[in-house]
Amino acid sequence: MFAGTHTAIVTPFRNGQIDEAALKSLIDFQFDNGVTGVVPCGTTGESPTLDHEEHSRVVKLTVEFAKGRGVVMAGTGSNSTREAIELTQEAEAAGATASLQVAPYYNKPTPEGLYQHFKAIADNTKLPLMLYSIPGRCGIEIGLDVLVRLAESCPNIRSIKEAGGNPERVSQMKQLLPADFEIMSGDDGLTLPFMSVGGVGIVSVASNLIPKPISEMVQLALKGDYASALKIHTKYYPLFAAFLKLATNPIPIKTAMALAGHCTDELRLPLVGMEKEKVAELTATLKKLGIIG
Repeated sequence: MFAGTHTAIVTPFRNGQIDEAALKSLIDFQFDNGVTGVVPCGTTGESPTLDHEEHSRVVKLTVEFAKGRGVVMAGTGSNSTREAIELTQEAEAAGATASLQVAPYYNKPTPEGLYQHFKAIADNTKLPLMLYSIPGRCGIEIGLDVLVRLAESCPNIRSIKEAGGNPERVSQMKQLLPADFEIMSGDDGLTLPFMSVGGVGIVSVASNLIPKPISEMVQLALKGDYASALKIHTKYYPLFAAFLKLATNPIPIKTAMALAGHCTDELRLPLVGMEKEKVAELTATLKKLGIIG
């Protein structure tokens, strides 16, 4: 269902409002260049600073603009189970084909609380769900025991986006989870390491900017041609590294998208733009890779 490349799409802003024309252009750019799906309203889409109405609007527009060309996996997670259910049901009604569910952040539920949270969401939607473990942002990891219980009791929980930075977790999951449970990398630079031990793709930040190379790299790996996939990884690794080093996501990718002419670099507080020297460093990387002139 999810094997391939899913772009965690940025939310373009102009003068404080969602730039709907730019969003359409970005989504066309993705599907014209071979991605499997797009993920609106994730971390990269600045979901924490979208109000409820904007969140639903972005999902609805993404479905409309995608025109059935691939998966629309709406980010509808929350640290409030009730809110996550409402957002997920709204996305389902809008025509989304799947949902990304981040681990509850800040309130740090127990393993039993985590299980009950995700099970309640799964029980209240027909959408296939991809869980999202990112302990660096959420303060908790979706433990393997919880994941096994959910896979057994919730048939629509089909996948996990693993962003803990540890390829060994993929091997551990493959030992414990059903063979058809799909494991996705949440870090561009770890896509190939994850896929080499059983992952099936990436929920990507970098593919906002370079959808074709990321999609090609993942497809080559899925076919077992790791030598060719490694060439793409090696070429673009400086970009992956820059996105991690220069500032908090999505600040660097939004800056890069603006430099490449795709949208403005407008962010919402508390996110702010990068310092001039960091913009210069990113610009040099993009020029060296031939992404901008």
